Amino acid sequence: MGRLVMKFGGTSVANLDRIRNVARHIKREVDAGHDVAVVVSAMAGKTNELVEWCRDASALHDAREYDAVVASGEQVTAGLLAIALQAMGIEARSWQGWQIPIKTSDAHASARILDIEGSELIHRFKDRKEVAVICGFQGINPQTGRITTLGRGGSDTSAVAIAVAVRADRCDIYTDVDGVYTTDPRVVPKARRLDRIAFEDMLELASLGAKVLQVRSVELGMVHNMPIFVRSSFDKPEDIDAHGTPPGTLICSEEEIMENHVVTGIAFSKDEAQISLRQIEDKPGVAASIFGPLAEANINVDMIVQNVSEDGKATDLTFTVPASDYDRARDTITSAKTRIGYARIDTATDVAKVSVIGSGMRSHAGVAAKAFAALAARNINIRAITTSEIKFSVLIDAAYTELAVRTLHTLYGLDQV
Repeated sequence: MGRLVMKFGGTSVANLDRIRNVARHIKREVDAGHDVAVVVSAMAGKTNELVEWCRDASALHDAREYDAVVASGEQVTAGLLAIALQAMGIEARSWQGWQIPIKTSDAHASARILDIEGSELIHRFKDRKEVAVICGFQGINPQTGRITTLGRGGSDTSAVAIAVAVRADRCDIYTDVDGVYTTDPRVVPKARRLDRIAFEDMLELASLGAKVLQVRSVELGMVHNMPIFVRSSFDKPEDIDAHGTPPGTLICSEEEIMENHVVTGIAFSKDEAQISLRQIEDKPGVAASIFGPLAEANINVDMIVQNVSEDGKATDLTFTVPASDYDRARDTITSAKTRIGYARIDTATDVAKVSVIGSGMRSHAGVAAKAFAALAARNINIRAITTSEIKFSVLIDAAYTELAVRTLHTLYGLDQV
């Protein structure tokens, strides 16, 4: 017997039939003797609909009321799932974020979890064998008493945080894929599912374009060493042995992985825009005059490349921002032109970032050099490069994204055997 947190995303609870299917997954674990807490998202498409209603009501709506509206999607799912479980003879109760409570900061629409009180849930596990069905994505700010939401993908973060709070043995993330793959199987049909992946590698994959898990959920798992198991909710519940190891990917500490591959996976993102400032005076404080205003506008800057002219008097500086922030970033830089002192600004939105990730890079030389040679052989030009201890990223023309991903996937031996 153990204690599990099971999280089900929007596609897994998209209608009543799928909610009943989720209930059967939960019943399997309860029948095996496990204590179970469940975290649910809103039904697929419901959050988008609620967001649009807020925008239609007023373009400049109150963020506090926005959270009150969009948090309702999870409440519907939690209540329906609790009803479905009760119909199967299972003790269950739905919980909204404020009832536990899940305490958060007051940054509405992007709040961060500060603390979760798990004692009442643990008490009900022991005394009632009651399944807790918890609304993901939401919490409460203790100072204001207002409902808050955690941002897109926040249910993943809710699930891992609750797993930590109730001292669970594992957090199972049920989704519409059966695990974490070496890259997107829609781009590379030979991509293979990983049995295990280290927290660090998953953190890089999630932050660099993989859509399986929200970055903050992986961070939480790594900080608290909470194993996260990514698995499919569309496997038949009755075909799975609750005491065995079902198909999926375990995200765990590096020490639990017998041997790391040099490269774990290839991530990519087409949500990129490039901005280049030409002929900037090369002097102290120039970088601050560029990136300070961008930071004040809450625009994240990723890849940064600086080239100094031969005479050392001028420099060109190139950086990337999310495509969704491109217009604001360009306007911000244009407004600060006098302070920065650049000759002209060049921009591009038809670019993509391709990243190679693997903890094994720490102990292997020449990993990036192989990639550069392979891309050159395919006539793929590299616009910018960034590196860290366990990953490197290249910025290329978006038209070559799939070719680059397939090339690198084969280069590092990740194709399915």
